[in-house]
Amino acid sequence: MKLTEAKIKACKNDQQLFKALTAELERQIPIGLREDLEIFVKHIRRIPPGLRAMAATHQLDVSIALDDLGWHFANHHHKPYCEETLWGLKELGARESADIFSASYRLVLPFWDEIGSLISKDFKLFIDWYNDSELEKALAPLNKQMYQLWESLKDYGLMKYWLIYARKYPEKVINIFH
Repeated sequence: MKLTEAKIKACKNDQQLFKALTAELERQIPIGLREDLEIFVKHIRRIPPGLRAMAATHQLDVSIALDDLGWHFANHHHKPYCEETLWGLKELGARESADIFSASYRLVLPFWDEIGSLISKDFKLFIDWYNDSELEKALAPLNKQMYQLWESLKDYGLMKYWLIYARKYPEKVINIFH
């Protein structure tokens, strides 16, 4: 069942709202689309801006929970997707996260082709290269900032911005055309 402004406003707590938002994202973005970042980016650019931003930032939250920013750029090695993630953070009002992500992306760009070459052969090559690399060391302060920010957002990490955004701009989350 599609999400409406009334349903967003009726959510009594963060858990209910988060469940409603994730259900709408699952409804609008078929699982198969998530495998190919080229197709994924094209698809999410056609959904409401709030959902687009949520879809674009979800994997960053996962990366911070499990790994670090360097790993994020290796696991999601696609420039348009990275640019979409940055756009999404800004759209959600996550300015500090956007600044950290942008600075990290700038540090990664000189290594972009090397990372791509390593992961295209075997992801283990990236792991071996990244550990104690110049890039890992350069990203360390930004990782620390991102971890601290993520932890300060309590139970939802970066997805806390989804909740704030949906309450503030419910009309930007719903799809009035479907």
